[in-house]
Amino acid sequence: MKSVPKLIRRFVGWLLLSVVLLAMVNVLILFAVVSGQKANAGPWAAAKTVAEALTETENGCVLSDEGAAVLDSAGAWAILIDNDTKSVVWSSENLPDSVPQTYTLSDIAGLTRGYINGYPAFPAGTQSGLVVLGFPKTSYWKHMWPSWDYQLIAHAPQIALIAVGANLLVILLIYAVANIKVLRSIRPITNGIRKLPSGEPVFVRETGLLSEIAHHINATSEVLQMQKRQLQKRETARANWIAGVSHDIRTPLSMVVGYAGQLQSASGLTEEERHKVDIILKQSGRIRDLVSDLNLASKLEYNMQPVRCRQENAVALVRQAAADFVNADPDGKYPIEWKTREDLGVCMVSADRDLLKRAVSNLLQNSAAHNENGCTIWVSVEEKGESCVICVEDNGIGASDEQIRALNTAPHYMVCDEAVAGQRHGLGLLLVKQIADSHHGEVLIGHSRCGGFAVTITLPVI
Repeated sequence: MKSVPKLIRRFVGWLLLSVVLLAMVNVLILFAVVSGQKANAGPWAAAKTVAEALTETENGCVLSDEGAAVLDSAGAWAILIDNDTKSVVWSSENLPDSVPQTYTLSDIAGLTRGYINGYPAFPAGTQSGLVVLGFPKTSYWKHMWPSWDYQLIAHAPQIALIAVGANLLVILLIYAVANIKVLRSIRPITNGIRKLPSGEPVFVRETGLLSEIAHHINATSEVLQMQKRQLQKRETARANWIAGVSHDIRTPLSMVVGYAGQLQSASGLTEEERHKVDIILKQSGRIRDLVSDLNLASKLEYNMQPVRCRQENAVALVRQAAADFVNADPDGKYPIEWKTREDLGVCMVSADRDLLKRAVSNLLQNSAAHNENGCTIWVSVEEKGESCVICVEDNGIGASDEQIRALNTAPHYMVCDEAVAGQRHGLGLLLVKQIADSHHGEVLIGHSRCGGFAVTITLPVI
């Protein structure tokens, strides 16, 4: 919608600029023409020159060569009317036969401002009479009645401004009427283009001057809708596949865990066999956790997992997750140090208790999974302004700068460590990020202060 007024302003701006430039060009042309007319001196100057070049002798009046040259260059003829007799006492050789030889005072007054038998007449006075030059009939036009109303001349600037304003208004009206169809066609086009990025179906009537553009917009909308349906179909198939695989794995995994548990409690096993059984149980547990994370991540991605947010104390919730992790680590390979300030007993957030606890547990399990030889884990909760910051870091093997960058920027965390058969920073961190997103928070992955791995979850406080 904002583009339509902008387009109108642009059209009007170009129109006004064109009018101003055209007016300036016209003024320059008028100035050039008027200047040329002034520089020409005009027929009045020619009449004066001939009168001065005409001299009286005993044999009559004689025109000098200069005066004759003026008449010849202008194609004019000349007569001299005597002051006393009002008759022509001298004339040039090219005098037309239709020119009168005698004149009255009224005739002289008329030719002074007008014509002699259609010939433009321009007089110049001498001591003995009046010299009159007659020019070809199509050479000059004479204004016969040069008298103007004084008020008209006095208010000429105001009248000129009013006239210019009225002309501009008429031009704008004509322009608006002439382009109203284009403007009406532009509005649905801009509305259709505005809706395309939102994924809404768009249909623009294919009529008017911009029907071809409307057709392409409709075609683009159809392509986008088809791609959207295909993408939804593919994502639904993927979600169903993940849910099916997760369900199908549970039954054989339960059997593996059950039989392995029976073997673990059986007597007569060698140390090597018992160690192998322990590995089977441990890896089976990891598979169970992986399947659970995969299923939960899929539900969060497609908004299939309900997020039941309530007021929760983040300090108590994170402390409980840390305690559960310590209880599951009887060997004490992964000691936890609680770095939260003692005076911070409450930090309230709006959160789904189970999901947020799952995120913290995943971070603790991530530190344990990537440091088989053990490491120290630091857990802290801080309240910074309007944010609650939960940090889990360790002094283990950590990750390279390139891996950290990939973990923070990649949409799916599937970055492998140096060893091909090693563990992956993958689904667990993806799940943490999805849980934070569902709580309007964010996750930042980096290096810990002790050179290991660190993850920070930032949530808004209430």
